This record gives sequence, C-alpha cells and structure tokens, in this order.
Amino acid sequence: MNNNNRFSVGEFSEKTGVPIPTLHYYDEIGLLRPEKNPSSGHRIYNYQDIIILQKILSLKFLEYSLDEIKNLLNKSSFTVDLNESLSLHFQALEKEKKRIEQSMKSINRVIRLIEEEGTVDSNLILNLIHSMRTEHIQEEWMDRHMLTDFKDVMEELEKKSEEEKFPLDKTIYQVSKEVKQLYGKPVEDPKVQRMIKNYVEEYFSFLGEGLMQKFADTKIEGELDYQELENLTPSPFTEDEQKWFDQAIDYYIQQEEME
Repeated sequence: MNNNNRFSVGEFSEKTGVPIPTLHYYDEIGLLRPEKNPSSGHRIYNYQDIIILQKILSLKFLEYSLDEIKNLLNKSSFTVDLNESLSLHFQALEKEKKRIEQSMKSINRVIRLIEEEGTVDSNLILNLIHSMRTEHIQEEWMDRHMLTDFKDVMEELEKKSEEEKFPLDKTIYQVSKEVKQLYGKPVEDPKVQRMIKNYVEEYFSFLGEGLMQKFADTKIEGELDYQELENLTPSPFTEDEQKWFDQAIDYYIQQEEME
C-alpha cells in the first residue's frame, strides 16, 4: 500500500518488527486500533500508529502488563504515581536479575562437578541442583521468622566465590553417594565415621572460624518450625537414612568431645 504514509498490516509489521498476530491482538483488545478500509475491512496504519506502538513497546520493556499499558496510554501526563510504579518494577527486575545470576552460577557448579566425576547419579545431582535453586527460600523463611543473625550468615555465605563453594558441592555429592552405600552399618563403623569426618571438616573449612563463631553466637527467641524449612528444602536421603546420618554425626561429635 504505502500511499501517503499509510501502511497495510504486513508493511507495518515489517517496518516496526512487530509480528502480524501481535498487531491483530493489539487491535482486538483496543490497545492499537488502526483505521479500517470501509470496503474490505483491512487494517490501515499511519505514522501516528507508529508513535503509539513505540509507547507500547517502551512500557512493555518496563515490564508493564497490557492492561496497565492501556491505562497509561490514556494519560496526557504522568504523576508521582508512575515513579512509584517504576520503583516497584525496578525492584522486581533486580530480584529476577539475582535469580538469573544465581541460576547461571549453579549451572556452572554442576557442569564442573559432572566434568570431574565423569558419571553421576541423576537423582543425587538433581537434588543438588534443587538445593541450589531453593537457597532463596531459606532466606525468605529467615525473613518471615525475623532471624536477622542467621540472615547475616547467609549473606556472608553468598559472598563466597564459586571456587570456595565447589569443594563443598563435591563433598555433599560424595557423602550423598556414600550414605546410600553405607546405610544400615553401625554408626561407629570406621567407614561411616570416616565419611562423617570428611563431611564435617569440609563444612567447617567452608564456613571458616568467623562464620562458625557467628553461628555459635546466634540467639533464637521462641520456638521455630524447622520441619517447615526441611519441607521447603528436602534432603537427598529417605527419612530413615536421614535419621541414621544424624545419629552418625552425633556419635562423631561425642567422640571428638571425649578426646
């Protein structure tokens, strides 16, 4: 068409880069309504429609919904309300950015673990990924229960580099495998205690003396539902395996205290 700066829907789509089905949908919901050819009913766009579309795409870029965009397009001017709305969107984007960065780091840790191990148990590796994915859930739980001291510890842990986190990932994966192999043996069995020793030493090494002291100094007021946290971040073990593992750790600590 392109007669006197008028465009068919195909030409308008090509000019703006917006797919034809999207333009049709914007028309249907009253977001961008072009003229209609009186005889054929075909959509006819002009330069004013390009300006409106640019506004729509700008607001979409800011993560506004189509309903919100429709309301904003009808405003002749913006007030402080827009600033508040933009601030909320900014906070949401910051949260999404943090989630994406966390996912990328977790993927790299898993890739490295698979490369070093060669062959990995799918259930154990998926559980490790799940534990990485739910780290933020622990933070939300701490916020909900106002565990400021614990949150400070978690923030310190987040600051650790991937190089510092990887040995612990590897240890957790190895222990998960060994628990499956050793479960049922007496907790005082040398192989069981060697597994626990490696796990505890690696965990303490990861935390360091500073964080260990913070854990020791943390005060908890009132009763907390730790079962809720366990349900949010499930263990790679069965219930019986977890009880056995906890007993093995208790035995290890008792022996350490006696020495």
